[in-house]
Amino acid sequence: MQPLPQSILFCCDHNAVRSPMAEAITKKFYGMSTYVQSVGVRNDLEIDGFAIAVCQELNVELSRHRSRSFDEMERLGDDLSSFDLVVALSDASYARAIELTRCFHVEVEHWPIHDPTGQGEFRADRLNSYRKTRDQIIERLKAHWGEPTQVQ
Repeated sequence: MQPLPQSILFCCDHNAVRSPMAEAITKKFYGMSTYVQSVGVRNDLEIDGFAIAVCQELNVELSRHRSRSFDEMERLGDDLSSFDLVVALSDASYARAIELTRCFHVEVEHWPIHDPTGQGEFRADRLNSYRKTRDQIIERLKAHWGEPTQVQ
C-alpha cells in the first residue's frame, strides 16, 4: 500500500459517472486531509442518476456534483501541475492526462474501470452494472491506500 497523496485528480470521459464516484468515495473513505477533485475529457453530460443511486447506498453524496472538463478546470484556475497524482479511469482520459502533464512532474496512473452506461435492459440490470463500477473503484482505492480511515 502507498501513502495517500496530498492531492488527487480523478478523470474519465464525461465526469458524469466514474470520476465523480471515485472523487466522492475517496473523500468519504479518507476524509478531507487530501485534496480530491475530478474532471472529464468533456463535460457534456450531467451527473448520472444511476451513479447517484448506487453511491447513496453507501451514504456517499453525488447529487450536487457539477461536471467539468480538463479545459474548464484550467479556466477556473485549478492547475493540473498542482496535483500529486492523476488517476485516469478510462483510456481517453489517460491519453489526455498524459498529453497535459508531459511538461509537469505529475504522476499519472491508469485504472481501467468498467463503463456502466448503456449496460442492461432493465433498471435492476443497470443498477447492478453501476454497482460493479462502484465496487471496482472501491477495490482500487483500498488496494492503493488501505481500508477507509473515516467512520462509515
